[in-house]
Amino acid sequence: MNYAWIVLAFLTVKIITKYIGIRPLTVLYGYKRKEGIYTTLLMATGLTFGSISALFGLNHGFINKIQYSIIVTTVILSAVVPTLIAQKFFNPLSNKDMSDIKNQETGSEEVE
Repeated sequence: MNYAWIVLAFLTVKIITKYIGIRPLTVLYGYKRKEGIYTTLLMATGLTFGSISALFGLNHGFINKIQYSIIVTTVILSAVVPTLIAQKFFNPLSNKDMSDIKNQETGSEEVE
């Protein structure tokens, strides 16, 4: 059986529900659109809790090894995928801002 579809379905549901739960709070606190989405995507992970709860389920016989592998894969991807999307498309620091920061860093090193 191909478990990739199950992982993809779980990942999609996990990201969408985290987005629905977190994004309104960024609006409530007055984040700009890009910063709000960036924050939402970075907060949309459950790496620690997901890993521990899956291990608990495996150790106590609630889930089998295949189910454990599917859950852990989904949990890991739910940390990696939103982070990559956030960094690539919604990073509040544009390339110009990053070059300004690098210039400030090199400028401070030149002064003794």
